Amino acid sequence: MSNETLHIGEVADRVGLSLRTVRYYEEQGLIQPAGRTEGGFRLYTEEQIDRLSLIKQMKPLGFTVQQMCDFLAASDDLQHPDQRRRTDAERELAGFAADAHARCDKLRAELDRAEDFARQIDQMADN
Repeated sequence: MSNETLHIGEVADRVGLSLRTVRYYEEQGLIQPAGRTEGGFRLYTEEQIDRLSLIKQMKPLGFTVQQMCDFLAASDDLQHPDQRRRTDAERELAGFAADAHARCDKLRAELDRAEDFARQIDQMADN
């Protein structure tokens, strides 16, 4: 992993989030900058960028900020030296995976209904 650090604007552009959203996620404890410049500007590494990417993927599935925090904590615990914590984290992440799959199925069903509606409108417009 690179030790390169990026300013918040570069991170926001790279991940596809607004500066406000990155700051909000920081305020909620989902990410923390790796450091700050002498002028007080936030600095981020690839680790924080990866976390933001995960958060961004969870958002359209409707996960709450608390659920995102729990997911990230479990993800972090996969590297914990205590085997029991790693096992608990694996179990918790399996639950998140099942929940994410269920949410995807629900979104697919909603998309199918929306596409049916769009086709109906097309047919109405053609008549």
